[in-house]
Amino acid sequence: MSEYRHISVNIVDDICVVRLLDNRIVDDINIYELGTELFSLVEQAGYNKVLLNFSSVGFLSSAALGKLIMMYKKIAVRSGVLKLSNIAADIRELFTIMNLDKIFSIYQEEADALAAF
Repeated sequence: MSEYRHISVNIVDDICVVRLLDNRIVDDINIYELGTELFSLVEQAGYNKVLLNFSSVGFLSSAALGKLIMMYKKIAVRSGVLKLSNIAADIRELFTIMNLDKIFSIYQEEADALAAF
């Protein structure tokens, strides 16, 4: 699936495992492109079980968080499930401060998130 610039996609059973490739998700154009790539997984490819792996991400802007919330809503409308894994401690703290840890299911490791589907 080399048509993506900001993500790599691997299918495990019926779960779409997405690795975010950018270390810093801050530029408006990159955030827009990332959103387009993520949304296409749900809207065009039809995945309703998605795991986002943040192991490569070192910094995330609030605009990027907005894309994640939109992704969550797109999957929820389809009665799907979105899980997050491998989030760095400082980014995880941002999720907690913004109460996003109440919305997203966040796991320390990808394997733990996969087992929870």
